[in-house]
Amino acid sequence: MTSDGHGGDVRPEDERRLAADAEAVFEAGVRGVQADALLGRLDLERLAFRPLEAYRRIRVVGIGKAALAMGCVLEPHLEHLPVEGVLVVPHGYPETLPSRFVRPKRLAVHTAGHPMPDASSVEAAETVLRLADACGEDDLLIVLVSGGGTALCTAFVEPIRLEEARETFDLLLRAGADIHEMNAVRRQLSRVGGGRLARAAAPAEVQALVVSDVVGDDLSVIASGPTVPDPTTCAEARRMLVRTGLWRRVPASVRAVLEDGERHPERDTPKPGDPVFRRVRTRLLANNRRALAAAAREAERRGYAVAVVADDVTGEAREVAPRQIAEARARAGPGPACLLWGGETTVTVRGRGRGGRNQEWALAAALALDGAPRPVVALSGGTDGRDGPTDAAGAWASPQTVMRARALRMDPLAFLEDNDAYTFFLRLQQLLHMGPTHTNVMDLQVVLLGAEDPPARP
Repeated sequence: MTSDGHGGDVRPEDERRLAADAEAVFEAGVRGVQADALLGRLDLERLAFRPLEAYRRIRVVGIGKAALAMGCVLEPHLEHLPVEGVLVVPHGYPETLPSRFVRPKRLAVHTAGHPMPDASSVEAAETVLRLADACGEDDLLIVLVSGGGTALCTAFVEPIRLEEARETFDLLLRAGADIHEMNAVRRQLSRVGGGRLARAAAPAEVQALVVSDVVGDDLSVIASGPTVPDPTTCAEARRMLVRTGLWRRVPASVRAVLEDGERHPERDTPKPGDPVFRRVRTRLLANNRRALAAAAREAERRGYAVAVVADDVTGEAREVAPRQIAEARARAGPGPACLLWGGETTVTVRGRGRGGRNQEWALAAALALDGAPRPVVALSGGTDGRDGPTDAAGAWASPQTVMRARALRMDPLAFLEDNDAYTFFLRLQQLLHMGPTHTNVMDLQVVLLGAEDPPARP
């Protein structure tokens, strides 16, 4: 088979099969990090400091996109025990809970703002802090932590108001601060993050179960680390704001809190070695690597030779995609092959379109695949089911994508330059829709290659 340079020699049935397989592989990765896969066989007795029946009371706090599903699975483990608690998730999440999960009966559900905190986020944090403050030394506080927790559950150090915190977070986003820089500041402003939830619960015993949504699984970054020591200080947060030119632009209340923390270290977040952590255990339940392993098993089951390439992908989505496509072509043998990556790319917004990092990755991949003679499907999706400010988790591309777009008088490069990948793939019906997944371990990229045709005999 020879290519006409436009992907036209790839049979439609091959594209459809690969696209279906790619979606199935991605969905298997997501299932591998959902609450029932993580907590279904959890032995809480081994995690706690003592037998569960020995505690006077058990309190449960869940914050993040996975909190409700985790609470659903956890509650039966605590049957016949004195339990109360609250689970904080984004607005609209309770209505999307998969039918296989049974809503908790003793754990209240609170919805709040994400990705920016709102008044409900502050209310949730006050509830969580009251539960923690009420704990005594014979109590156990179980904390379910997952991505999104920083915005969903946050009350602020006086005199910072919600509007001032939102303004600060927006300035950090617009300045291009990465997650570590963002959280170095956000931890100092929060009465929950930076280990302050553990401080509020002392002297109770605390068991935190964490689903990671950050590259490297830094526990102090996930939901701003409510149960772990803060490795940074108010002074470092201030220096970061100075370095990025934001120090004089953030509200005066934020500057006052950081300067006060510099002058009075005891008002800073608790640091490594602080006695408040002596009765705290924090366990990483799931991360991107676990999702990749589940995706790999599904690809192998479907007959692909699998390579998990990396779980720490970062960089501009439009630059990352062509490199991964080139690597997939170079590494794949003649038979069906699956290459997998995980991590979290970024998008520098220059245009006025809609989309997210996964859709932008797929559009860049489509351009890189244009004219490929071998059947290929490249898919990128967010494991939380949402990509940017859209209703899609991501999108997929093939060697026929660009050809199909041009037939509809769509210029793929123009859509890429306008950051309008959502419109592009919506018209082509190549978006990945799944709704909130009630988990979050960043993104997965799946590249499937069909078998090469044997060379024609002379």
